[in-house]
Amino acid sequence: MIDLYSWQTSNGRKVSIALEELGLEYTVHPINIGADDQFSPGFTAISPNQKIPAIVDNDGPDGKPIALFESGAILIYLARKTGQLLPGEPHAEFETLQWLMWQMGGVGPIFGQVHHFKRAAKEAVPYALARYSKECERLYGVLNKRLEGRDFVAAECYTIADIAIFPWVARFDWQEVDLAKFPNVKRWFEAIGQRPAVQAGLQIPPRP
Repeated sequence: MIDLYSWQTSNGRKVSIALEELGLEYTVHPINIGADDQFSPGFTAISPNQKIPAIVDNDGPDGKPIALFESGAILIYLARKTGQLLPGEPHAEFETLQWLMWQMGGVGPIFGQVHHFKRAAKEAVPYALARYSKECERLYGVLNKRLEGRDFVAAECYTIADIAIFPWVARFDWQEVDLAKFPNVKRWFEAIGQRPAVQAGLQIPPRP
């Protein structure tokens, strides 16, 4: 059994989608980041960086429990644990990891800044809005070019790279991005969004 500590954010949804896709049994422990649950001693012991998501796999390597934080690391762990969602062939594996790292190092931080300055900042900061919005659009362009003639982001199959990117694109309305400008992204987004496991994972944990 896996314990999932999460909230309904783009990063949190990556792991709940993966767990649903893999059919793994898990128990959800909501960490309400709006109420500062992430700073509690109990959660900090699992996730020292005090960020969601985190997991505890009670049947970890060698049958021993393991606690993991950082969504990308969790996705790699779950894929390797099950032998799914990460190709075994070396070229395809590293291609997948490359696009996972692209999401972790680019899409997540940049889209997150757009969300902050458009939705949470107490006052408009024109320079920040222009800087991060421009980079957000550039990253959509990179993804759109990558998906030209392709059904999936990496390799020739659905992988943890698709899972990592999807929840961030799902906030295109927060980013005020017109997906019609990126037709390959729009096609991919609509296809991935029809997967039952994706639809289920997006609702985890349920809102109070």
